[in-house]
Amino acid sequence: MAQHRIAVIRGDGIGPEVIEEALKALAAAEQRFGLSLAYAEFPWGSDYYFKHGRMMDADALDELAGFDTILFGAVGHPDIQDHVTLNGLLLPMRRGFDQYVCHRPSVLYAGVESPLRGKEAGDIDMVVVRENTEGEYANVGGFQYAGFPDEVALQTAVFTRRGIERVVRYAFELARARNGKKRVASITKSNAQGYGMVLWDRVFDEVAAGYPDIETESLLVDAACMNFIRRPESFDVVVASNLFGDILTDIAAIVTGSMGLAASGNINPERRFPSTFEPVHGSAPDIVGRGIANPCAAAFSAAMMMRHLGETEAADAIDTAVRSVLRDGAALTPDLGGKATTTQVGDAIAAGVGG
Repeated sequence: MAQHRIAVIRGDGIGPEVIEEALKALAAAEQRFGLSLAYAEFPWGSDYYFKHGRMMDADALDELAGFDTILFGAVGHPDIQDHVTLNGLLLPMRRGFDQYVCHRPSVLYAGVESPLRGKEAGDIDMVVVRENTEGEYANVGGFQYAGFPDEVALQTAVFTRRGIERVVRYAFELARARNGKKRVASITKSNAQGYGMVLWDRVFDEVAAGYPDIETESLLVDAACMNFIRRPESFDVVVASNLFGDILTDIAAIVTGSMGLAASGNINPERRFPSTFEPVHGSAPDIVGRGIANPCAAAFSAAMMMRHLGETEAADAIDTAVRSVLRDGAALTPDLGGKATTTQVGDAIAAGVGG
């Protein structure tokens, strides 16, 4: 029996609350399927920043490198600027561990109502593959004349042929493996961004030529935003740059019912480094401690983590348990129209995982 070493960073806001429920689901899977999961918790995040002036240890990446995966809660605090929290914790892990794929599924589940008229369970079932380490979030730039009236800020987007090709190829392989429409949509803004996005379009077309079985479309990001609302059921796999993928996945989460259902994996497909699995709802400081945070996204992320580790039975059990809780409707948090607490939903999921 293989032992899986998992680093746990509960992080900020509702992160600790939802990760606690994900760990319950994992414990139930561990008992049911005889798994061996070894956890190590790290207290990094905004509270750590207030004490130490940084979001995590100086040698944090070295500490994390020996783990198989990372289960992450959330980052963000109202008293710290977002660029400090994000660049102090989450983005260094993505870059340092070459987690160049952000894999974000969005499904309209049975028992969940879309704000879009006439959409039934299963009508929307897409995955947005977001390039995760370069593009607009490459953190290349700087300030000149800081603090003066003529202050200048430069922010440079970085697109490399290698970076584009590998994430686009991941999207095509995913479309080929999914029981979906066998379709990949590429999202750019190459009519206005005539270098990086033109390179993206060119590389996308080159990769697509090797997948004649996969239907393709290329959309400008404004049209894609419109079509995520107008015809979300037409999308299967969507591949986009760091910024555009970030924006589109929030739209996809909302049209499928709630940010509280939005799971993700920051993945190094070659497995040279640990991958990070996290709900994407953020730290939600307005509901911290109220016991109403939706733990489903954290549980879905735990299922993604188990699948990444090769524990398919455990992944299926967690995924099925969350879907059953949503379909049955007896234990739903307020974002889904229910009155259940975070703990009650987590208990229901764990009970379902345990069989």
